[in-house]
Order: sequence, then C-alpha cells, then structure tokens
Amino acid sequence: MGVETLRKRVPVLVIVDVLSFSTAVDIAVSKGAYILPFPSGDRSAAQKAASAADAHLGAPRQAGGGQVSLSPRTLAQLAAGTRLMLPSPNGSRISLAGEETLVMAGCLRNARAVAAHARYLAGDGDIAVILAGERWPDGSLRPAIEDLLGAGAILDALDLPMSPEAVIAREAFRSAGVNLESLIRQSVSGRELIDEGYADDVALALDINGSTATPVLRDGAYRNDAIHA
Repeated sequence: MGVETLRKRVPVLVIVDVLSFSTAVDIAVSKGAYILPFPSGDRSAAQKAASAADAHLGAPRQAGGGQVSLSPRTLAQLAAGTRLMLPSPNGSRISLAGEETLVMAGCLRNARAVAAHARYLAGDGDIAVILAGERWPDGSLRPAIEDLLGAGAILDALDLPMSPEAVIAREAFRSAGVNLESLIRQSVSGRELIDEGYADDVALALDINGSTATPVLRDGAYRNDAIHA
C-alpha cells in the first residue's frame, strides 16, 4: 500500500477517494461534525468501536430511510459536534494506515483548500497524495479515474515539484478540462452509483472547489481544521 511506504517519509498524506469517502468527510466536517474512519467488515465490531468512541455508527449506504451513511447526501444535515463512525472499504482503511503521520481527506470539492492547508502543515516537507481506488466484486483493486482526477486537481493546486507519477495525475486533470464532469459520470464508479440511485452523490462530488473545508485526521477523527484554527 502506498501509505505504508510513504508514511515515514512525509509529514502529510492526502487520501483521495472521490466516490465517496473523501466527499462524505468533506461535507460532514464542513458542518462541524467529526468523522471516525473504520474499515468495512464486521458490523458488530464496528458497533462496539463506535460505542467505545462515543460515536454514532453510519449505516450501510443501501440502508435508506434517511439514515446517515457513506452516501454524502445523507450527511448534509449533520449537527455540529456530531461524532460519526463511518465504515469504508478503501478511504477509512487507508486513512487509518497513516498511523502517526498527519492524514487529510481530499477530493474535487476541496482541492484548493486541502492543497493550501497541506502546504502549511508540511512546512518544508514533502506531501504524498494517495489514490484510494476501488475494488471489483472479488476484492481485487480496480482503477478509479475519479481518484486520479481528484488527485490531479490537488496536485495542480499544490504547484510543487513532483514525481513523474504525480505529473501524470496533474496532467490528466488539466487535460480533462470541461469534460471532467462527464468523464466521471460515465466512469465505472460514476455509472455504478448513478444506476443504484445515487446521482445526487455524484453531483455533490463534482462541486469542484465548492468547499473550503480542510479535513485532518486528529485523535482518531477527521475534523475541519479551518474551523478549529
């Protein structure tokens, strides 16, 4: 995993999971809520962890009924101070792998804000931008162009010397131009969510630079550093 390789080399890691963990975190923390990542798996273990952390446990995305979940649209009305544990197979798992390194949740919504805050937190150090990717039904990793483009947006805003891999992500974002939204909607992940009835979540994820939130994982929970500064 990229996080495990880089966490000892950089002061700041930016996790990019556009559809939908990073977008969900951005929306929640912009309301003053706290998101506690938990890797998907045993629901009973998640409930115990949430209780121990004095947090609500997010429902599965498919739960419906107005329950808060990984679906970003369900988080828009969270009250300030809410502590929500959010299971996620990629975003949460990768966030927790950062260990003692500062971890941020970046997406298209907050690309500029996250880039600026990452530079502030890193000082003279390097910044690693990690693409979460997706998974096929058999559990194997699936490339996700939405994360490539989201990472590219953050790297473009960082405007720092970068590795060849980072250059490719940045240039992918730049070359997408006005087609970026349609590319993501038509991607495997975008079509999957839209077909399942989550077109609103995709639209929220595509609100490019519409957020000034700067989600940082501190003491086991993402919070908006812009509020706490």
